[in-house]
Amino acid sequence: MKLGTPISATHLLPDPGSHLTLVGGWLRKSSLDELPQLWNILIGDMNFVGPRPALYNQDDLIAMRTKLGVHQLTPGLTGWAQVNGRDELPIDEKVRLDFFYLLNKSPLLDFKILWLTILKVAKSDGISH
Repeated sequence: MKLGTPISATHLLPDPGSHLTLVGGWLRKSSLDELPQLWNILIGDMNFVGPRPALYNQDDLIAMRTKLGVHQLTPGLTGWAQVNGRDELPIDEKVRLDFFYLLNKSPLLDFKILWLTILKVAKSDGISH
């Protein structure tokens, strides 16, 4: 991100792409910007699969997840919402997909999500900025 980028959820920025550097854009498109979160998985703060963590200022997302109990799940590097639309989804749709994951969580679903994530990342599918 460029210096001076507002501290805000990406979906709330009027033109998110204008805040990316060339290297940042490439890291985002390739999903390599997620690699530091492997540390969070190693120390147990995250799972490979689960709802993506919310930013502290994503009050709408946090409220909707809390109402449905999704906030009880450990956040993940990837999730059902990510393989079903990623950045292209509105917040309420992401929460609906996170809730589906809560209700249907299983090792088989996790494997499916991991496989679909690999395919999505390879195609840079679902990244809007």
